[in-house]
Amino acid sequence: MPMGADYRRGDKQKYVLAIGLALVAAGSVCVRPATRNGVKPQSSSTPVGVKQPVDAQALFAKGQMALQAGDLDAAEAAFRQVLLVDPRAGSAYANLGVIAMRRKEWDRAIALLRKAEKLEPKMAGIRLNIGLVEYRRGNYAAAIAPFTSVLRNQPDSQQARYLLGLCQVFTKKYAEAVTVLEPLWAEKSNDVLYLYLLDIAAVESGQKSFDEKILSRMIAVGGGTAEFHLILGKAYLNRDEIPEATSELEKAAALNRNLPFIHMNLGVAYMRAGADERAETEFRRDIALEPDLADNYDQLGALYTRLGKDEDAEISFREALRRDSKMASAYAGLAKIYQKQQKLEPALKMIDAALHLAPDIAGGHFLRGRILAQLGRENEAKAEFALAQKKLDTQLGKERESREKNRVPNPELRREPEP
Repeated sequence: MPMGADYRRGDKQKYVLAIGLALVAAGSVCVRPATRNGVKPQSSSTPVGVKQPVDAQALFAKGQMALQAGDLDAAEAAFRQVLLVDPRAGSAYANLGVIAMRRKEWDRAIALLRKAEKLEPKMAGIRLNIGLVEYRRGNYAAAIAPFTSVLRNQPDSQQARYLLGLCQVFTKKYAEAVTVLEPLWAEKSNDVLYLYLLDIAAVESGQKSFDEKILSRMIAVGGGTAEFHLILGKAYLNRDEIPEATSELEKAAALNRNLPFIHMNLGVAYMRAGADERAETEFRRDIALEPDLADNYDQLGALYTRLGKDEDAEISFREALRRDSKMASAYAGLAKIYQKQQKLEPALKMIDAALHLAPDIAGGHFLRGRILAQLGRENEAKAEFALAQKKLDTQLGKERESREKNRVPNPELRREPEP
């Protein structure tokens, strides 16, 4: 029986509803968006204006030209010279923040942008970039306030509105997300991923009539597109219906070989079907298209672990963490490898990091208990095993543990919209 069948009439509608519910059930709505339908954060972090004495204006103009030309070192030098002339030049701090964003130095970027915000509190571009940085760091709750502020001052900003809606869905503020996203209907109702996101919010907030409208539109505009087959394939994949998932994902790949994330999802499908070589090939193809996507390296690490290639698995998990330091599954993967290799202190450090980021990660407390037992810390191990069993019995249950183990990454939604 397709997921959500009690809400639907007609098989097609049942399967489309499953697309939204599968993402939520898999725990991924808590998670990163698609290049063609998302945002390019670098192009959205644009230089802002400045009112300074003549020399500072010339320096600032020099910095702007360098920034627009992509010469980040020269731009940084120019904006720092502006600050020597006027230490309260908020726009110089703002553009230094932009430079840090383009270098993906998120902690440095947020510090610079916060300084700029204090000096230029009315400059919406600074608040937008603060929201973008928090978004890229995975701090979706923290991104809501700056995006809300931008939208309050610029209600026609599609970028701020879409980003705010994404963050509200990721933080399970579904009714608010519908309110924010619905005004984009006229411009984006031909966009399958927008409809997908909006349907999740409508279903989870109990807005059935609006859900029906979204589903009808999704079927009308998406049936023959690669994106539609990708989303439907993911719905099957999240229910472990592997042949059906593989069929839909292969259709998507046939329509668009360069569709973002299609090869990652095909890799997951092949891996679950036991086609390990094909899975590795697909993950490598997706890395060629999306070299900074941590999920590909994390999935490769899981594949190599299963194949007993611990050295390759460790490298892959490390690559995942280099791109996303908050990826709990990669820390857990490293913990399993180190525990197997009897590197118990590093294993304990890794599982502690995983549980800090995701307290309910499948098998986390059991693994920590085993590591503690091997370290001879029997009382702590017993307490950990008891906690694991309690969580399994009273909070998660065996069904949810299974869903967590089979979670499919959903980076399609974790991309900012085009400005």
